[in-house]
Amino acid sequence: MMAEGRGEFFRILLQGLREKPDRSGSVRRDRGGQRARPRGRTRRQAGGRRSRGRRQPRAEPRPCGGNEHRCPEARTDKKKADIPKATSSVSKENFLERLPSEVLFKILSYLDASSLFCICHVSKLFHQLANDDIMWHRIYMSEFGWKLKWPDDVGVKEELAKDRSTGRWKRMYFQMMTGQEMNKWRRELRDINVYTGLPRQTEWVLRRLNVSWELTLHTQSGWEVTLEQSRAYFFESSTTVRWSGGGFPSYHHISSIQVHGVRKGKAKEPVWRSLILDLDVKTHLCRFMGKDRQMKLMYLPPGVIVGIQRGRSNVAFIMISLHFHKLVEKSLLGSPVCLYSEPVDTPPADDSDPVFGLHSYSLHFVLHNTDTEIMSGHFGQLSCGTGQRQCGLVELKVINRTNMSQHRLLSGSIELPWKSEELEGSVENCCIMTLTLLDEFQKPFWCVSSPVSISMVKSQSCDYSGDNFLTVYSSSEGQVKMKLVWLKEQQQFFLISLTLYVSIRKVNKHFSTKYGS
Repeated sequence: MMAEGRGEFFRILLQGLREKPDRSGSVRRDRGGQRARPRGRTRRQAGGRRSRGRRQPRAEPRPCGGNEHRCPEARTDKKKADIPKATSSVSKENFLERLPSEVLFKILSYLDASSLFCICHVSKLFHQLANDDIMWHRIYMSEFGWKLKWPDDVGVKEELAKDRSTGRWKRMYFQMMTGQEMNKWRRELRDINVYTGLPRQTEWVLRRLNVSWELTLHTQSGWEVTLEQSRAYFFESSTTVRWSGGGFPSYHHISSIQVHGVRKGKAKEPVWRSLILDLDVKTHLCRFMGKDRQMKLMYLPPGVIVGIQRGRSNVAFIMISLHFHKLVEKSLLGSPVCLYSEPVDTPPADDSDPVFGLHSYSLHFVLHNTDTEIMSGHFGQLSCGTGQRQCGLVELKVINRTNMSQHRLLSGSIELPWKSEELEGSVENCCIMTLTLLDEFQKPFWCVSSPVSISMVKSQSCDYSGDNFLTVYSSSEGQVKMKLVWLKEQQQFFLISLTLYVSIRKVNKHFSTKYGS
């Protein structure tokens, strides 16, 4: 309310200064530059006759004596002489700049910080006045002055003592505002789930900060298409974002795909855009995932699904699966053209442990689609033996095929529902895999959220009578292999084997070890 009152006062002042002084006797002219007729009645309307002869010269005013009230003509001429005549109906003069700086400074002192920041872009004069250190020092002290008494704000005091440049209080104000907001949501992310190793409040923080994701497609001809998200599906450790609604270029014309985290303000306008994915379609191999009667799904690593109408090259929708690990930071702290750079948190090396970095892992593993969760499990005490390192990979057996007590029953069938602007359906033998591998310090070590597809294999299981399926996920950081059995009588899947293969290079970099292949 206070900010609105100040703004209304400033608007009324500006309007009053710009009003045309019609009562001052200024000369009104028409568009051709000629003197305009007075707005009163003409002679014909008043009943007078129009003179066809020569215009008579105006009589000179009679001289008057000492009594000024008996000579109205002289008083009128005196007023006209004091006020300059306007040469045009619209004045080009800036009336606000005619005011003294002290008056303008007093007016600006009633504005809040956001209004003061906006008005500094009006002109050079307002830029100079709105950046005054005294004014911003007053705003800073009213907002954060009481916090300077705290012991943990010694660094702020030292920075203010070193910085003597112009505008330092303005910079300190916005730094404190930004840091205060970041510290607030970072405190909310400190509550860690012991099973996933991820913050519990990730979804809540993203929703409260009004974070969404924006898709940008670049074509080979230089055309650019930007789409807002149609739907976001949240799960325990990941989210799947879908874009649909038309406006997609042909699939063969797409050259690159970009995804930005967007934070919107109160007017639903983007406040900040943070790049979280920059994918060159030409350099990434596209893989066929599955199809139904209307749609075929193409997979682009990492985690991008493109739905193409069968018999055409038209893109109906695009989906991407995002892991929760550092998703808030990636969506807020990156720049519009650069990805967020995650700080490296390397655990201390342990020379006393000969197999340091090869044991005490734990895994949170989830299979889901866009609607429901198919399977979720937590597996602890995963380790790698001496003979389990081969081809540059560390083998971690999560579910052993020979141990039936570890086998997991999946709820429902494996399928991936999809939806576009006008169509909807479901592709069988496709789902989304989300895994979070934690090291022995319970810190996220390897995080994956990606669509996967299963395919039937000819090998038969000795313990189960049914069709066998296999899925393999591979990336530069490792591989995942799953084996499943479809039980026809129960109409359900059984997960009978799950093995992770982690890159030795990744292990050496994380634990500062020197294991060979």
